[in-house]
Amino acid sequence: MLVRIFYKYVSENNIIDIKYNHDKSEEVFKLLLTIFSNLVDSVGLTILLAYIISKLKLFRNLFSKRNISIKDKIVLSIIFGVFGIIGTYRGIPIKGALANSRVIGVFVGGLLGGPFVGIASGLIAGLHRWSIDIGGFTALACAISTTVEGMMSGFLSKKFYRDSNKWLFALTMGMIAEGIQMVIILLVAKPFSASLELVELIGIPMIVANSIGISIFIAITESMFKDQERAAAYQAQIALRIANKTLQYFRKGFNSETALETAKIIRNMTEVKAVAFTDSEKIIAHVGLGEDHHKVGDEIMTNLTREVIKTGVYRVAESKEQIGCSFKKCELRSAIIVPLKEKNQTIGTLKLYKSEANSISQVDLELALGLGLLFSTQIELSKIDYQSELLAKAELKALQAQINPHFLFNAINTIVSFVRIKPEKARELLIHLGAYFRKNLQQNEDEVELAKEIEHINSYVEIEKARFGEKLTVVYSIPEDIDCFLPPLILQPIVENAIKHGILEKIEGGTIEIKAINDENDTKLIVKDNGVGMSKEYINSIFNKKNENDSIGIINVNNRLKNKYGEEYALIIQSELNVGTTVMMRIPKNQRRNFDD
Repeated sequence: MLVRIFYKYVSENNIIDIKYNHDKSEEVFKLLLTIFSNLVDSVGLTILLAYIISKLKLFRNLFSKRNISIKDKIVLSIIFGVFGIIGTYRGIPIKGALANSRVIGVFVGGLLGGPFVGIASGLIAGLHRWSIDIGGFTALACAISTTVEGMMSGFLSKKFYRDSNKWLFALTMGMIAEGIQMVIILLVAKPFSASLELVELIGIPMIVANSIGISIFIAITESMFKDQERAAAYQAQIALRIANKTLQYFRKGFNSETALETAKIIRNMTEVKAVAFTDSEKIIAHVGLGEDHHKVGDEIMTNLTREVIKTGVYRVAESKEQIGCSFKKCELRSAIIVPLKEKNQTIGTLKLYKSEANSISQVDLELALGLGLLFSTQIELSKIDYQSELLAKAELKALQAQINPHFLFNAINTIVSFVRIKPEKARELLIHLGAYFRKNLQQNEDEVELAKEIEHINSYVEIEKARFGEKLTVVYSIPEDIDCFLPPLILQPIVENAIKHGILEKIEGGTIEIKAINDENDTKLIVKDNGVGMSKEYINSIFNKKNENDSIGIINVNNRLKNKYGEEYALIIQSELNVGTTVMMRIPKNQRRNFDD
């Protein structure tokens, strides 16, 4: 206000158009003061415009250098060009010229948008300046200098984005650009004496004020975006914490039970008033305001939710009417509805509600979208886990189906041979056979204690020892205090391979050692024999599908270990011809599933 009063006073007293009938130094002082006053006023407008356009999504994308198409660049060129035109109209007439802030919009546009935006906005503002005063004293010079400054800032854009102190970079380059403008006025505007006198009057005020205006514009926008980045970073942390806490639920599948636990976590960790999940047809969870009438099991009532499920695109409701709840006393006033997807197919929605209308912020939206993406990934992973589990069980059943008949026929023949000559031995073997098949049929658990697995192996070994007599010796080295849980029927195929392909192919037979070793993070299980051994070439081909008929047991064991614990837990096989074979597997400690989760 004081600036405007001062400017009015200066204009009414003809200070600008004075004809040197006062002292020269007094005139210069008054002119400089007027120019500074007007340009400072323009800087205030610059701050206001900077704040307004920083709210535009396009401008935010520009500052963060994301997804700027040629169409976006044209729009931005027009915006910054108009900004320059406003600077022209805000200028003050001095000796046939204008002291103005036109360069601020053009130079900022070039720094942020690059060469295209800099040159285009410079041409827009420059041609406008020329067109409003065709043939004027500085019309052509100002048009050229504005375009040159836009071009200069555009080509400085990459360096600007790399600079850690952007406002200082803008200040320095802005001063240089305005200095270039003064040089262009001296070179183009005629007569030279008039242009020199003009530059002496407006040079310093415009260089200082406009460069400060450019740096303030950059500082304001950068500060705003840093605040937004900090808020977004905080919400990202919240989203990751939520994802970490909810992982154990959605990895078990997407249903009313897992959705309810997840909704409780989101409600407790955020400021939303209610959280809901739906599948493609009905509500499967609702926590917070409205849970008295948004009931689990009710069909989806709102068209907005149906639209999200149909299109797979999120929607924001800014009022109770947009939410579409028919309950008159419902306190929910705004909502974000985000699709949950599995292989690009929408299978449900996540809803975040607030109790005030028009209260969904950009940060809220980013949080909801982030959670939707994380939950969709977790749900899809649950399907993969389930399929892997089914595959492992199918492989186990296939292995059992292959082992049982073959082993059963051999065991029966062996027992028959003992019935008359050694009935007690036959009775003992029948007990072992019964125990073996009973445990084999009961292997429905994901994990069993090592002691149970060893009992199962022992029943198998006793029958095999009865068949082959002194040719087969089995030694157990299992510490009593060992604590190990492992997948069922994981050791037996290794022991069978050692007997069948290692010991029995050796005329004099041999010994098998079954050993368990406690390690820091794993339990090592080793099956070692002194049989015929294998060549390196054969070891390398064991897991080749061409040898699948000969190695189905060991291939199955290897796949089950990798599926359950990871690639690094594959079987380790060491062998040497005529020396023997060692097969080792590692079972991670503390891996038993907690079924109470």
